Amino acid sequence: MSELEQRRENLEEYAIVLDYLPTGRSSSARSEPVVQLLGEEKFTMLEAVPKKPDIKIGERVYIGKGERDKISVIKGRLSYAELTEVAKNELPVAISGVIKSNEKKFVGIFNSAGPLNIRIHSLELLPGIGKKHLSAILDARDEKQFESFEDISSRVSLLQDPVKLLADRVVLELKGDSRFYILTRPPQRF
Repeated sequence: MSELEQRRENLEEYAIVLDYLPTGRSSSARSEPVVQLLGEEKFTMLEAVPKKPDIKIGERVYIGKGERDKISVIKGRLSYAELTEVAKNELPVAISGVIKSNEKKFVGIFNSAGPLNIRIHSLELLPGIGKKHLSAILDARDEKQFESFEDISSRVSLLQDPVKLLADRVVLELKGDSRFYILTRPPQRF
C-alpha cells in the first residue's frame, strides 16, 4: 500500500464538534467561522469551516470524502495546545461518548492487548492500571473474553470505570506527552 493510499485510509469519516467560533480565532488574520472537531476513529483533532452557523457543540458531523452537509472545508489538524478552553472542557465528554458508542471495539482492546516490550504491557499505559490490576485483567480474560464494559468491571475487582480509564489515556495521548500511542494518531512534529 502506498503512503498516499495509507493516508487516505486513515482519514476520519465522522467527528464530534468540540467548539464553534462564529468569528474565528482571535489570532487568525481572516474572520471566518471555524469549528474544532474530534475524529471518531483515531481521535484526530481538526479545525474546519462550517457551511452554516447552525452547528452545535457535541454534535456528530460527517467529514469524509463524500458530500458533507455541515462542514465546508477541513483546514487541518490541531494540537492540544491549539484547542480553545471550551474545546478542552468538552474533550473528555466527547471521548467518553465515542468510546461508549463503539463499545465492542474498545472492549476488544482489553481482550487483545499485549506487551509492548519485556518490561511493560500496553494495558499498563491506562492510568490506574498497575501490575496487580494487569494480572487480574489477564487472568479474567484467559478464563473468558470480555463482552462489555460492565463485564470488565464485574469480573476485575477494584477496577475503576473502564470507559474513564480509556478516556483518560486518550486525553494523555492527545496532549502529546506520551512515549507510546495506543489509542490515537501520534501528534504531528514540526
